[in-house]
Amino acid sequence: MKLLARALRLGPFGRLAASRKLGAGQELAEPAGRCWASIRAAGTSPKLSLARPCVFATGRIMRPDDANVAGNVHGGTILKMIEEAGAIISTRHCNSQNGERCVAALARVERTDFLSPMCIGEVAHVSAEITYTSKHSVEVQVNVLSENILTGAKKLTNKATLWYVPLSLKNVDKVLEVPPVVYSRQEQEEEGRKRYEAQKLERMETKWRNGDIVQPVLNPEPNTVSYSQSSLIHLVGPSDCTLHGFVHGGVTMKLMDEVAGIVAARHCKTNIVTASVDAINFHDKIRKGCVITISGRMTFTSNKSMEIEVLVDADPVVDNSQKRYRAASAFFTYVSLSQEGKPLPVPQLVPETEDEKRRFEEGKGRYLQMKAKRQGQAEPQP
Repeated sequence: MKLLARALRLGPFGRLAASRKLGAGQELAEPAGRCWASIRAAGTSPKLSLARPCVFATGRIMRPDDANVAGNVHGGTILKMIEEAGAIISTRHCNSQNGERCVAALARVERTDFLSPMCIGEVAHVSAEITYTSKHSVEVQVNVLSENILTGAKKLTNKATLWYVPLSLKNVDKVLEVPPVVYSRQEQEEEGRKRYEAQKLERMETKWRNGDIVQPVLNPEPNTVSYSQSSLIHLVGPSDCTLHGFVHGGVTMKLMDEVAGIVAARHCKTNIVTASVDAINFHDKIRKGCVITISGRMTFTSNKSMEIEVLVDADPVVDNSQKRYRAASAFFTYVSLSQEGKPLPVPQLVPETEDEKRRFEEGKGRYLQMKAKRQGQAEPQP
């Protein structure tokens, strides 16, 4: 056990510790604990310097219960680890100066691509770094590396950007101010402000257009939206929640990925893996004791990919004063794989109603936009 703990960089009593080496050419400036201790020791109003960024890192081995029947790690498992790292570093930063104690709550996750599949037995290394702060929010960028512990080979599997807001421990509806950071270059702050304004606008637009509900249909035809649409009902318990008594963002994302995976598997009836997740917007907190309904439906298919819309609705069954509300929403993209791990053609979706046809065209637009963006990035720079 001692050798295994050392190999996985585990601290005492199985606690995950910060790792100095993340991969070829990537190292942390300092261990996470020492870095935050030095920030707190700087004074009553400390500032994190992005000239020498503080990074939180953690990792663990992937087990059979983290993966599907083909041995590919669930996208929701990776998303949950990403959110946990982001929540830790943003909560630490928001409590780095004397004042009212708080916990950072996830508000939004930008588009996340799954660059390479991760398998059972590999070690996932997750590193998180604060890259921008506004008055009431924190931007955290997270990288995920997979390590084959037999060969030592490492590869980048995920890059994600998350936004958190600090909520008071005394009053969960009170958003506190975020301690400022010092940027090494003026351009860093300007670029961060542009990202902040863009996500704020997109978040509001998404909230207004997500009012519909997925309705079941009796005896649907194969390859239609109704044939593969799925829902999961979950009672929020204490193990799902933060100290505030509301659900961890990572728990919600994992459930969303599970439902999206069921929709994709029902549609193509093959092994499927998460390819990417469009921006995940958390519109409102989900409290302990709520019953949440996670609904997924196919919106678009290309030759080798499927887009699934996932909606999360919360029903506060023990509180008659509050009605059912939309808590989160996102689009997941899945691909179908053969037993050898090669992409397979996807059965084409057959939209029936006007709403389904409209959502299909909107999904096609998102697909073509991302395809053009990837092709632009792949072109060699002059």
